[in-house]
Amino acid sequence: MDYGIFELLKLIGSLGVFLYGMKLMSESLQKLAGNKMRQILTAMTSNRVTGVLTGIFITALIQSSSATTVMVVSFVNAGLLDLVGSIGVILGANVGTTVTSWLVAVLGLGKFSMSDLALPIIGCTLPLLFSKKRSRKNWGEMFVGFGLLFLALRFLQESMPTNLHDYPGVGDFIQKISFLGFRSWMIFLLIGAVLTTIFQSSSATVALTLVICSKGWIGYEDAAAMIMGENIGTTITANLAAAVANVQAKRAALAHFIINVFGVIWLFAIFTPFLHMIGDLCVTLHIARYNPIYSDPALLRETFSPEARAGVTASINAAMPLVLSLFNTLAKGINVTILIWFTQLLAKIVSRIIPPKAGEDTFKLKHIKIGLLSTPDASLFQAKQEISLYGQNTLEMYHKMVQGFDMPRGEYEKMFEQLQQMEDESDVVEVEIADYLTKVSESKLSTENSQRVRAMFKIVSEIESVADSILNVAKAINRRNEQNIPFPEALSNKLKHMFTLIDDSIVTMCSNLNTEYTQVNSKKAYSLEQAINDYRTILKQEHLIAVEEKRYDYSMGIIYADMFSECEKIGDYTINVTQSIKEIGHDE
Repeated sequence: MDYGIFELLKLIGSLGVFLYGMKLMSESLQKLAGNKMRQILTAMTSNRVTGVLTGIFITALIQSSSATTVMVVSFVNAGLLDLVGSIGVILGANVGTTVTSWLVAVLGLGKFSMSDLALPIIGCTLPLLFSKKRSRKNWGEMFVGFGLLFLALRFLQESMPTNLHDYPGVGDFIQKISFLGFRSWMIFLLIGAVLTTIFQSSSATVALTLVICSKGWIGYEDAAAMIMGENIGTTITANLAAAVANVQAKRAALAHFIINVFGVIWLFAIFTPFLHMIGDLCVTLHIARYNPIYSDPALLRETFSPEARAGVTASINAAMPLVLSLFNTLAKGINVTILIWFTQLLAKIVSRIIPPKAGEDTFKLKHIKIGLLSTPDASLFQAKQEISLYGQNTLEMYHKMVQGFDMPRGEYEKMFEQLQQMEDESDVVEVEIADYLTKVSESKLSTENSQRVRAMFKIVSEIESVADSILNVAKAINRRNEQNIPFPEALSNKLKHMFTLIDDSIVTMCSNLNTEYTQVNSKKAYSLEQAINDYRTILKQEHLIAVEEKRYDYSMGIIYADMFSECEKIGDYTINVTQSIKEIGHDE
């Protein structure tokens, strides 16, 4: 009997359905959780124990350690979690992800198979998919994902050959890489790591391992080694996410890798005794009570040995998923129990390996470069953090311009070059944030989130206009220096008063950007905008009279008028930002 391309495609398709079901279930659960997920992460990481419990809870809930760790990396990147707190959550996520293997082993591959109820579940919840209410739709997607997951397990079992003797080529290959002791373990560890890297889901690879083992393709030790490899492969997702993030996020991702590699190292050191201990525990817990061979620990160990594997019966193979799930949970649980006491040390190690970068550009994406998160709410929160940073960097640019007002010409030339570079970077940041918002808008958005995206487009555009006007003031200062036109003290003092009003206006804008949009108080912003307009009117009237009376040169007057007029424009742009924020807060 040949295992041809059609059978292989059925196997790959089964994995595809499993991955899609897992993705649908995970994303719908995250949508149902909404901002509560962020609140849980930020509120429950006050110490390492609560951090671990938070990681276990969230990962068990959303059924994806990769989603949790990417979320953690993004929150570290946004400054919401510190490095030590993130390590605790990552430790918990490693334990939480074992829930998936238990679901597969108990409900998918056990005596009672959830796949028998998968289609009825999908049928009962199908009407929810057509509901106009977003929460009901999310519940429908969650149950459909749940049903698809167990349907995929049935497809996976049916597409997997039952008897390797019918496929001598495959059997010979597995025979060659098995029974080699430590070398076999390393081969299967590598296979597990590679498959998880390809699928970007340790849950899918663990499910595949459990099915393969239940069919008798590989033995207990090889399957356990494969699961260990999957624990390493799952760290690739977070490290890819952190590759373009800030230093703290890179450290969190590296800590995830070190945690899992450490777990593999100590487990390999006691691999055989640990497997025997799991076997004894299985007997004690009556995990395989329907087969008499599990009544004696010695017989159980002998059955799990490579020499006896050829005689393993189908009923014993069927118990393997439960045994491997117990192995996976205990191994990760012990790893967490060991490392929970060394989170501070681990933070120091990764900080030493990845030192802080010196001289980073002022305008630089630090949050959204991680990419879209699993839900629009989480992605828009990232965008909010990036926009807030954009405002702060624009304020820093303004401070540099004001500082340069009294600089000697030679020193100001260097400052002016910096300001020009900052404005160029501001243009790039505006485009990249806008591109990110465009990607978010392409997903399914609620009415509130659609309004939020439109307002954010407006906010980003206004902040970039602030940077443009700051550069225009800087250009006027540069013209004054090049033409060697010293301003009288009275004019300088009037401009400095305008600079103070504008500074207060930008600071208020940044404060509003940094708070919850529903809590923004626009009273101060409107008051400042009115003060700026009134003072601009006074300066303009005084300037026209001074020009008529020829109190100063016409060329000086042009530069002076350009500066206070451009400052007034900055006031307009900052109040536009606050108005856009208020629109979001009102809609929410």
